[in-house]
Amino acid sequence: MPGMSSGVSTNNPTIVSAFRSLLLHEALIAVVILALLALAWNLLRAVQLRRARAGALPAGAWPYPEAAGRRLLRIAFGLIWIFDGLLQAQSSMPLGMTTQVIEPTAASSPVWVQHVVNAGATIWSNHPITVPASAVWIQVGLGVLLIVAPLGYWSRLAGMASAFWGIVVWTFAESFGGVFAPALTWAFGAPGAVVFYSLAGVLIALPERTWSSPRLGRTVLSVMGLFFVGMAVLQAWPGRGFWQGQLGHDATPGTLLGMVQQMSATPQPVFISSLLASFAAFDAAHGWAVNLFLVVCLAGVGIGLLARRASVARVAVCAGIVLCIADWVLIEDFGFFGGVGTDPNSMIPMSLVFIAGYLAITRVPAMNGAPVAIPTALGDGSSFWTRLASRPAYALRAAAALAAIGIIFIGVVPMAAASMNPNADPIIAEAVDGPPGVVNTAAPEFRLVDQHGATVSLRSLGGKAVAVTFLDPVCVSDCPLVAEEFRQADGLLGATARQVVLVAVVANPVYRARAYLVAFDRQEGLQRLSNWHFLTGSGSELSRVWNSFGVQVAFAPGGAMIAHSEISYVIGPTGHIRYILNSNPGPGTQASKSSFAVVLASELRAVLRSS
Repeated sequence: MPGMSSGVSTNNPTIVSAFRSLLLHEALIAVVILALLALAWNLLRAVQLRRARAGALPAGAWPYPEAAGRRLLRIAFGLIWIFDGLLQAQSSMPLGMTTQVIEPTAASSPVWVQHVVNAGATIWSNHPITVPASAVWIQVGLGVLLIVAPLGYWSRLAGMASAFWGIVVWTFAESFGGVFAPALTWAFGAPGAVVFYSLAGVLIALPERTWSSPRLGRTVLSVMGLFFVGMAVLQAWPGRGFWQGQLGHDATPGTLLGMVQQMSATPQPVFISSLLASFAAFDAAHGWAVNLFLVVCLAGVGIGLLARRASVARVAVCAGIVLCIADWVLIEDFGFFGGVGTDPNSMIPMSLVFIAGYLAITRVPAMNGAPVAIPTALGDGSSFWTRLASRPAYALRAAAALAAIGIIFIGVVPMAAASMNPNADPIIAEAVDGPPGVVNTAAPEFRLVDQHGATVSLRSLGGKAVAVTFLDPVCVSDCPLVAEEFRQADGLLGATARQVVLVAVVANPVYRARAYLVAFDRQEGLQRLSNWHFLTGSGSELSRVWNSFGVQVAFAPGGAMIAHSEISYVIGPTGHIRYILNSNPGPGTQASKSSFAVVLASELRAVLRSS
């Protein structure tokens, strides 16, 4: 029968087209924001030039020049956020993020972690266009804000925003970085890439005077040193499958080998998969030596970062960079070439953090004059509006920062609205079954008996909107899902449900007794709906109704279930069919069921409004 086995693939053209269309529309909004701020900047520049000719521009300099380590974090993580945002724009992201990234990541974590992660995954699944597009603009906006705001309140705001969003991503997209999973290891990216995004954001959000002494750099290197030593101990812990390339006589891959083989099998450029395959073969033959080397390197880098001497720390930083790059290439598979890559994984962000810590102890910025107790955005006591009107550089940076914040809000506002809407978007049902067919023809008359023994005809339902579908009461696959969709639609209608009747006609010529209908209703929770009628009749009566509505019914081989057309009709109060819906439940996920319920409720409201 039509539509009996359709589903939603990650490259579904309806979803992909809608996602690209929304990104384009939001890009136009971003262009408008940039144009308005460019106009504002030109007006401010005219004021500044006039004040400059009159000699009214005040002197003064920021007393805390930006430290080299802070600049590295700000610009590098700004570029990484932008890169991550562009990765979020992949056409496979709307439907592939939950199935290929979030769910596999959470699968090995405890049940409570899966419940937490599921809350975020449900929002993404219910709104597969809005939420992915929002993630693009939030991350691009964060990156731009970090880059254009080098000092002052704007820059510290960028750091705080980056830290906050990093925690959100770490929790819901990375399942807490896998820190609660049994195979926790530095080699696989623990404790998660976005932890270092957040750590960098916190360091950027600190007052600039914090970077004016080596103390902050020593603290960062000490924290990273303890982290590396802890990861070395974890890597050396026996019984976790890292000391063997292969386990047992059946050549079962060890933990590290299994990860590398899995990454090499991911669709990606040939030269990368070949490199991974070569390393996998080497680890299979020399698993003990590979793990020993990894443990010694992690411990050595950690001890070096804990050292108080800058020369020792320099060696440890260089060794850490080499180790991270090797892991990034040979184990983490670069993070974004294969599958649904969302970031470059943890090694690059991790390296940036301890490099910044080293720079913070070796390149302390020189002071521009005596520091003030509570520095302002420009180092003087002038007000914000005075600085905006008189400082060309400050005005330009403020305009650029406002533009970046505007880009962030292009994503924040729709995502906030989506997170508060528990109902799935109609686009999912459209992706499964296509859009509803719009017609205006007289509905066929029927006269059958419902599950309570009452006679129901189309004429008796006049004055109300009617949704008609066809269900097999002994079906255990699609029909229960369709019934649940109708029940959800009734709940979405609220008070409007009093003007709506939901009707199902038996689509089984054998199992059509009222006892089967009552059992089906009880199983699906439909007995509580006062406006629900499950209709049956004699074989000839049912055949006439099936034929009049164009429904095909045939015995399915090997069982009592019946193969039948999955189709629903929305009939207006005047007795005319207004919409025809393909009611195939497709993958039968909560999102797809909720989406069809939203569509059905929407069309029922539409026929009531137009009557």
